[in-house]
Amino acid sequence: MMIGDKEESTTREAERGGFMNEVLGGSSIPTRILVPIDFSESSHAALMTAADLAQHFHAELYLVHILPIFPRTTFPDFLPEANFLDKVRKDAEERFAVCQTDLDAKGIKVNSSIEEGNDVAEDIIEVIEREKIDFVVISTHGMTGWHPIAFGSIAEKIVKMVQCPLLLLRTAKPASSVKHTSERLMEWW
Repeated sequence: MMIGDKEESTTREAERGGFMNEVLGGSSIPTRILVPIDFSESSHAALMTAADLAQHFHAELYLVHILPIFPRTTFPDFLPEANFLDKVRKDAEERFAVCQTDLDAKGIKVNSSIEEGNDVAEDIIEVIEREKIDFVVISTHGMTGWHPIAFGSIAEKIVKMVQCPLLLLRTAKPASSVKHTSERLMEWW
């Protein structure tokens, strides 16, 4: 291949939009990056990685926290659900305000939302579609406790359902006093 041929090939690929543009059906450069946040160390690591990507690509970050809606039978009579949800929502808003301040200082545009729902993975997918997210950064271990063994990992469900590029960060499994007999089954995750 001659130098002129290489330049010509590069020009043709740029005109076509590049290989990734063809594969993804659009630009390979993210403009709206979603980070699901549960305020665990793992989701903080995902946020830091997403912030680096947002700075590099001049992309906007979109943070989402899902408040679980519990069936009425799970709440004791002395703990009204509305009071609990209000307290948890206020805590999430305060934490998002801190994130917003830190990201603003780095020159990163950020939006956030606090959603309520029964299926965290499905709720995240709905946010991706509604907000026209084109890239997701998520970590493998959050604050779900026993939830992954009973219902499957939220990150695993997102990986299977999402239609845009996704960066899955494998983070250390949080320490737990509970020992699972299925520990070997979850090693890959």
